[in-house]
Amino acid sequence: MPAHGHAAGGSTLETLLPALLLPAAAGAYLLLVRRARRRNPALGWSRWRTSSFLAGTALLGAALVPPLAPYAHEDFRGHMAQHMLIGMYAPLALVLAAPVTLLLRSLPATRARQLAASLRSPPARVLVHPLVAPALSTGSLAVLYFTPLYNATTDSPAAHWLLHAHFLLSGCLFAHVIAGPDPAPHRPSVRARLICLGVAITGHAVISQLMYGGFWVDIHAPIHQVQAGAEIMYYGGDIAELLLAAALVSTWRPAPRHRRAARRTTAPGEAPAVA
Repeated sequence: MPAHGHAAGGSTLETLLPALLLPAAAGAYLLLVRRARRRNPALGWSRWRTSSFLAGTALLGAALVPPLAPYAHEDFRGHMAQHMLIGMYAPLALVLAAPVTLLLRSLPATRARQLAASLRSPPARVLVHPLVAPALSTGSLAVLYFTPLYNATTDSPAAHWLLHAHFLLSGCLFAHVIAGPDPAPHRPSVRARLICLGVAITGHAVISQLMYGGFWVDIHAPIHQVQAGAEIMYYGGDIAELLLAAALVSTWRPAPRHRRAARRTTAPGEAPAVA
């Protein structure tokens, strides 16, 4: 696999940006936690959520700074380990930190209402559709590794950073749709989310096995690196998806009993009573 043609200054900048931005993001989250606690001491804020956000930024830091970042430029195994951290593990930790809920508790009332309204907008409805999230997170891997796209990103620092951004954002979207604790008025049902997760698990398995066997893959790297990268994707993806399933179970809440009873006793065409 060709190494990135980065100049020394470019490599320094790539290391410096995450080293500055990630602590700044963690600090901003902690400031919002402090503001939320001051505004509503009775509600407070979970230390587990704060720890989850800090863990997510730490995972991103491990992926984007040495020793893994330079290794990922030179070896496909490093790239795949970086992909696992940026696209699967860090997003799960960041999403479980409930950043949107924290913003809603911290922003002024007008801004909070605007944010809540955006969550009910048509674009938000499209993004949380059961087909969109796995297509962006898992389906894009087939496009990346079975076309010349991956090789193009190795020669362009800008394309490489865009790839990182796609991994992170699509991973956060998928984790939010499946098990996010933040409000999502259009989030699919638990059954649909389980199907969505099953599709993602199957997709990861198929792509990694095709990659291991060398079928249709278009990656300029030694065979042993590609096969090892496929194993990292297969086993690392399984662990991440099991964690996501556990998060779905832990964040799922059944409908209140009185609502279920109301749905069962409501006659056809009759509006259910509002509690």
